[in-house]
Amino acid sequence: MRRVLGFLRGVYGLSIPLDVEDAVERIVGFLRSYVRGSGMGGVVIGLSGGLDSSVACALSVRALGPSRVHGLIMPDTRVTPAEDVEDAKMLAEMLGIEYHITPIDGVYDCFSHAMSFYSQGADTANANLRARIRMVILYYYANLKRLLVCGSSDKSEIMLGYFTKYGDGAADILPLGDIYKTQVRRLARALGLPSRIAEKPSSPRLLPGQLAEEELGARYDEIDQVLYLHFERGLPLGEVERMTGISREKINMIVARVRANEHKRGLPPMPKIR
Repeated sequence: MRRVLGFLRGVYGLSIPLDVEDAVERIVGFLRSYVRGSGMGGVVIGLSGGLDSSVACALSVRALGPSRVHGLIMPDTRVTPAEDVEDAKMLAEMLGIEYHITPIDGVYDCFSHAMSFYSQGADTANANLRARIRMVILYYYANLKRLLVCGSSDKSEIMLGYFTKYGDGAADILPLGDIYKTQVRRLARALGLPSRIAEKPSSPRLLPGQLAEEELGARYDEIDQVLYLHFERGLPLGEVERMTGISREKINMIVARVRANEHKRGLPPMPKIR
């Protein structure tokens, strides 16, 4: 399965290098070693039917075996497309893992009815509430079964801060944390995941009709080039613009988002006493 993809100009600009076989081996080795060292029985993953959670699940099964990987499918029927639930079920059955479908509609409604200050139109707060409800359920299940919560955020999302703090950003391990979104798609193909999952447009599915690239204002192939060239390779923004052909306005927007969301990537600040 050895496939080395170089940093070459193509249809979508520049392709970030990735030795797919090495990446798979490293992630599988990490998962196997970390779970063994933790003394826990395996991992639980929130399965959305999307790219990242599917790849994280497939890698976990390769590392631990299907009996030690569990999946929770947690739709809110008002915002989760039925095909996403079907894709998540298809993946779980294809990999042979135990899975449970746990709709969160009722839990969300309990929160909304309990809060006198709940606002139907507060899209960001309501989207984050759904993500945090799912994480509470994942950790409950993990405690019940002596498992670790395996997160599915990738490097692009982490750098951009495109996740819910203490929601989908909360996890015990992040196997895709050093893999850019476009690289995750390559892993999906190499792992033999169905094309309808490997090629599915990215979306947190926290609001009706939500699509990541529309919300971010750039395609992931553009975002990843900027993240890799500027933050990883240290190239000046002007050079990034020259190499990629991406507009300076879009580059500035991506860089600004990374810097504005720095607070999401660390522990809460605290005063120094000694």
